[in-house]
Amino acid sequence: MRSPYISEIEAQSSIIVVSFQTELSRFGDASLGDLTAGVNRRRERPRAFRAVTPMAENNSAAAAAAENLPEHVVGDWYSAPDLRLRDHRFSVPLDYSADRRNSSKISIFAREVVSVGKEEQPLPYLLYLQGGPGFECPRPTEASGWIQRACEEFRVVLMDQRGTGLSTSLTSSSMSQLKTAKDLADYIKYFRADNIVNDAEFIRIRLVPDAGSWTVLGQSYGGFCAATYLSFAQEGLKQVLLTGGIPPIGNECTADVVYRACFEQVKLQNEKYYKRYPQDIKIVQEVVNYLSEFEKGGVDLPSGGILTPKSLQVLGLSCLGSSAGFERLHYMFEIVWDPLIVPGAPKQISYNFLDAFEKSISFNTNPLYALLHEAIYCQGASSQWSANKIRAVYESEFDAIMAARERRPVLFTGEMIFPWMFDEIHALKKFKDTAHILAEKKDWPPLYNIKALNNNKVPVAAAVYYEDMYVNFKLAMETASQIAGIRLWITNEYMHSGLRDSGSQVFDYLMGMLKGKKPLF
Repeated sequence: MRSPYISEIEAQSSIIVVSFQTELSRFGDASLGDLTAGVNRRRERPRAFRAVTPMAENNSAAAAAAENLPEHVVGDWYSAPDLRLRDHRFSVPLDYSADRRNSSKISIFAREVVSVGKEEQPLPYLLYLQGGPGFECPRPTEASGWIQRACEEFRVVLMDQRGTGLSTSLTSSSMSQLKTAKDLADYIKYFRADNIVNDAEFIRIRLVPDAGSWTVLGQSYGGFCAATYLSFAQEGLKQVLLTGGIPPIGNECTADVVYRACFEQVKLQNEKYYKRYPQDIKIVQEVVNYLSEFEKGGVDLPSGGILTPKSLQVLGLSCLGSSAGFERLHYMFEIVWDPLIVPGAPKQISYNFLDAFEKSISFNTNPLYALLHEAIYCQGASSQWSANKIRAVYESEFDAIMAARERRPVLFTGEMIFPWMFDEIHALKKFKDTAHILAEKKDWPPLYNIKALNNNKVPVAAAVYYEDMYVNFKLAMETASQIAGIRLWITNEYMHSGLRDSGSQVFDYLMGMLKGKKPLF
């Protein structure tokens, strides 16, 4: 049955619906509210391309300070199975709004990837924008998935977004160079989508012949960045592909709206998980009861943090919303208890489980995600720990200790960052004050220009995952109605990880939409 809501969207954009098995009407008529036009900002075009300097064999350029690098350093071609790759490093301003001569510089790393034998062919360029925020691009080990498919017709550019990977990475250790919490907050404020797009434009003008336009593929948060690109720099775009990455675009802070919607989807994911693995209901209850009996509220983690009932629930972030996530979570709880080798020995959580927990949440290696997560929803307003505020509304359902004592299923949380994480997770403790400063920051610049999106001329195709836990379906559809000419593929065949799980099929379907191979319904 087709919902009137979908019919309304179809009147404004072309939509393809496949693999669709669940009625839309259960989402109701909740709205993002008034979507007023964003501020249209002019972008200063980067300076003309300077001479390219070959990269030294010993990779010493990577270790050099970005302040001393030329604008563009390019390496020699090297190989992975069925692929040829070469590295590019660009020295870009930290703050594009400042005088270029006085602005601090950071380094942006991008890896160019082609199929073997196509190094010199005049192929069009495709920029991949990774999900996150705060995660580096994939490192190709062979020709497979969407990269293999894209390399059939593109030069693929894998750009580590500023602050990640080899792009002046903001790691737990590197951020310690900034001496105060305020200094770090003032630095991190330049690492959102607006400046990621500025970096992309800086690179495009220096990399693409004649500063031509390129195709952009945005996965998850990378899709948010692509929407910012469409808002402020359409001249750089030939076409855009979005996979699970249509953002809410309302003014001020949309995080509250996002989390209200996401908590509902998270509850549904929990229901599905326990329906698949009903035996885990009792196991998780036992773990919560065990943790709550400790005077300090939990047990020590290998890195020095503490596992409490609340932090146990954070496993839902990586396990409830992606393909095979339910299985990963179940198999973790299979090893939660140490075996009793000595009769009468006390019961205890196994080291293997504690280690798997820390690896699952990724904060040790990617702390920028936790620091910037709510800020990606802010335009001219502060988040004020939005997820924590909205969780309070659902606390009767998400109180792990109460659920375990009442023998109800303990619900895991989703893609949400809470202030107590900066007390309990060792990798985040030193950034507690910075996190609070960022949560109170009000003067975030605009990320979207609704007028520009309404007048969009760039071909856009988007995969919208109906049961997406990370990017809410209904909110994505509301934004889609504001992007002129967008074509949507709505499916519940894939989860948020569709590009990773079935990349060649997803990529091929979206390209088919842009090339007119898929009919309009």
